[in-house]
Amino acid sequence: MQRYQSYILGEWVDGEGVETKLYNAITGEQFGETSSAGFDYAAILEYGRRTGGTQLRKMTFQERGRMLKALALHLMSLKKKYYEVSAWSGATKVDSWIDIEGGIGNLFANASLRRQFPDLPYYVDGTMAPLSKEGTFIGHHIMTPKQGVAVHINAFNFPIWGMLEKIAVNLMAGVPAVVKPSEYTCYLTEVMVRDIIASGILPEGSLQLICGLGRGIIDHVDLEDTVTFTGSAHTGKDLKGLPHITERSVAFNLEADSLNASVLGEKATPDTEEFALFVKEVTKEITVKAGQKCTAVRRIIVPENLLEDVQAAISKRLSTTIIGDPSQEGVRMGALATRTQVDRVRESVELLAKSQEMVFGDLDNFEVVGADKDKGAFFSPILFRNSDPFNKVDVHNVEAFGPVSTIMPYKNLDEAVELARMGKGSLVSSIVTPDDKEARDYVVGAASMHGRILVLNKDCAKESTGHGSPMPLLTHGGPGRAGGGEEMGGKRGILHYLQRTAIQGHPTTITEITQQFQVGAAMPEANPHVFRKHFEELVVGETVYTHKHTVTESDIVNFANVSGDNFYAHMDETSLDGTIFEGRVAHGYFLLSKAAGLFVDPKKGPVLLNYGIDEARFTKPVYPGATIGVRFTVKEKIDQEKRSEDDIAKGIVKFLVDIYDETGETCGMATILTMVRKIDQSS
Repeated sequence: MQRYQSYILGEWVDGEGVETKLYNAITGEQFGETSSAGFDYAAILEYGRRTGGTQLRKMTFQERGRMLKALALHLMSLKKKYYEVSAWSGATKVDSWIDIEGGIGNLFANASLRRQFPDLPYYVDGTMAPLSKEGTFIGHHIMTPKQGVAVHINAFNFPIWGMLEKIAVNLMAGVPAVVKPSEYTCYLTEVMVRDIIASGILPEGSLQLICGLGRGIIDHVDLEDTVTFTGSAHTGKDLKGLPHITERSVAFNLEADSLNASVLGEKATPDTEEFALFVKEVTKEITVKAGQKCTAVRRIIVPENLLEDVQAAISKRLSTTIIGDPSQEGVRMGALATRTQVDRVRESVELLAKSQEMVFGDLDNFEVVGADKDKGAFFSPILFRNSDPFNKVDVHNVEAFGPVSTIMPYKNLDEAVELARMGKGSLVSSIVTPDDKEARDYVVGAASMHGRILVLNKDCAKESTGHGSPMPLLTHGGPGRAGGGEEMGGKRGILHYLQRTAIQGHPTTITEITQQFQVGAAMPEANPHVFRKHFEELVVGETVYTHKHTVTESDIVNFANVSGDNFYAHMDETSLDGTIFEGRVAHGYFLLSKAAGLFVDPKKGPVLLNYGIDEARFTKPVYPGATIGVRFTVKEKIDQEKRSEDDIAKGIVKFLVDIYDETGETCGMATILTMVRKIDQSS
């Protein structure tokens, strides 16, 4: 009998006795067991904080991002073994792909976010706030990694995705994790974590695993820790309400199963492509993962005149769904994860059947291919019909967490919105319609009660990821019944694990802290010219003070001829009455072009190329006769990894271009982006 272990305090260990027996969802045979009884959770959490957290916090965002990318590539090379183990949970190949490669995709997506962060262990948030008349006292915000640990309590349905989508975020932020997967499917998580630990890619202590019930895992969380829970709303709310959680203000993110709705628009009649798309999407959400998804469609909301058409079309597609052992040819829906889930879903179906009509499926009489229905955790797809959803409201309160959904009618779009909102908070809703105005009206009306809304039509269908697929760069979570939490969300998700702190001081001091030049800070003159320095040699704040140039009417005319920009303010002095201009004004882009001519050192050197301009602003008119100069300042440096052994070692440098006139007043500003060679070509 295989014993599935936990990885804690730097080693693989067994808990005491047997807490959970593990069964193959297809055959019903026991293949393993696990336990976490007797673990010292206070020591486990402290080990994460001290051993893993200390190392992660020393790494920059760039280093953490490269670490995640390396881990993703490593796990992708081993994915075949995960598919083999995933099949024990009743998953088809498609089900496993969502869990395994979808989870690894989260690592890749979060690794790519390093480009949105500085080459620092902490993040500089927003822009400087001026706090004094003379500019000698300013404010800013930085966000530093919380010096705690992330405790992730995950659901049974996604043993890999559930882990990777969460740790990708906290590791990117510089926070270690303790992962507690569901005891029923922890065997798949354990197989992957063994590979993660063996790879040595993550610093020791940054990932610990609890296989088993995990009783006591949050008893010792403290104020800088974060708890995330995915599962039933009842259990999640009980945990979130524990006295020490509230007393210590422990961050608690709850993501609960919800009664998600998909709406067929009134314009999506049976002769449209959208009607067929709706039927296909809803049927997929009933059968993929055997309906065991927190995002699955539980309520199917359709125009009342199309109720019969939709019911017939969905029933027809469901009738072709072959249930059984996913290794058998033609099987499209596997089993629920455990026999326990079968009992729970059956209870919910029997409760729903008291207030609505079952129009497809049978709890007892259905065929299973390649397996014994009575030994495995199989369940028939069930479609209910509720003709009076405003009065028969069990459908808005009871969720059967399996291949179960209810179709219901609406009279107009306002009713559709109201029905969707009766779920009291959902992770996701969708509307399928060829009419963009109809889509807009639904989204605006329903958005406040949903974490995500998919708008599907024939134009996006080919590339749409579907109703049930949360994406790493978008928020996953929802209000009300869905838990009120947020996961993923790209950069937003990472910021959840950082503490925002306001900092105040002189611009020079704030420049040193943020490693971003702040206006008003000291600007020591660069010697030699900054274009003669390698990436490592450049210092934030050092400045080139250029020669000056007096603008002439010829400059304006010549630039108009070259650019083709003959806007009246530049070329027709007789048209300026009633404008803000006192005379012909120089083109803003001429000023920027001339600034480049002033600040560029033309000889070959470490600067490889200028590749962009950000935040360009023209703040004061420049007339013929004005004399301009440029203060060219190192604003920020961002390290960049080599893409291959033959690649040039380089970094990104942002330069502040401050164009000023003879009065010393700024008349234009921009940020120039450059690639600069490193001295050390091995890094």
